[in-house]
Amino acid sequence: MWTFSPIRAFQNNYIWLFQNGLEAWVVDPGESTGVLDYLHFHGLQLRGIFITHHHADHIGDVRHLCEATGAAVFGPATEMAGQLFHRLSEGARVSALGIEFHVLDVPGHTAGHIAYYAPDFDGTPLLFCGDALFSAGCGRLFEGTPEQMLRSLDKLAALPGSTRICCAHEYTLGNLKFALAVDPDNEDIATNIKHCEALLAEGLPTVPSSIEKELRINPFLRSRHAAIKKAVRRFHPDAFNEVEIFAALRAWKDRF
Repeated sequence: MWTFSPIRAFQNNYIWLFQNGLEAWVVDPGESTGVLDYLHFHGLQLRGIFITHHHADHIGDVRHLCEATGAAVFGPATEMAGQLFHRLSEGARVSALGIEFHVLDVPGHTAGHIAYYAPDFDGTPLLFCGDALFSAGCGRLFEGTPEQMLRSLDKLAALPGSTRICCAHEYTLGNLKFALAVDPDNEDIATNIKHCEALLAEGLPTVPSSIEKELRINPFLRSRHAAIKKAVRRFHPDAFNEVEIFAALRAWKDRF
C-alpha cells in the first residue's frame, strides 16, 4: 500500500515522503534530521530522492542522506552543477516503488525547476511541485520570467482536477489572505481561510490541495478571469495582455 506524508523542516518547509511497505522516497530534503528520525521510527529504508530545484532549503542535506542511506538522487537537468545525480527534464519517466512519475518542466521560480506527476498513485493522481505552485499561490520569480511561470502554471492547471498537490511550503493562509484581497467576492476563498485556520490551530498541514480546488481559489491560476484582471488594473492600468496581468499580480503579491 502506497502512502505519503509531509515531514516538517525549517520554519515552514515540507519534505514529502512516500512509501510502499518498508521502502521510501523523499522529495526536496533540505535537512536530514527529520527524515532520518522518521525513517528510523517507522523502520523504513530510503531508496530514492526527488529534487525539484536547486535552492538550499530543498537540497541542503541531500549528500548527508545519500551517505547515510545509499539513496539514488534525481533532479533537474540544468541545475545543481557539479553534483552527481540522475538528470531529468520534460518527458522523462521515473519508476519509484512501483509508481511511474512523469517529469514536467515548470520554469519560473528557478530557470530549471521541474515537477513530478504520478497519474496513478494508489488510484488518484499526485503531484510533487516544489515551489512552482502553492495552495492559493505560486513561487516568486527568482530566475524565470512571468511568461515562463504563466505557462508552467497553465501546464499544471491542465492536470486532472483530482490531482493532489504536494507543495513544499506551508504558505496557504497567507496566500489566501492575498487571494481575498484580489478577489473579495470569492466565497470559496473565505471558506478556505476558516478551514485553514482550524487546521493550523490543531497543528495540522493545510496541504495537499487539489487542482480542482486551486482553480477556484488560486488567483495565479485565475489571472485571466475578469474579476482578477479588474483588480490588477486598479493598480496597473497599463497591464493588458495575459502576461502583463500575471506579472502585475505577482508583483502585487511580492509587496503584500
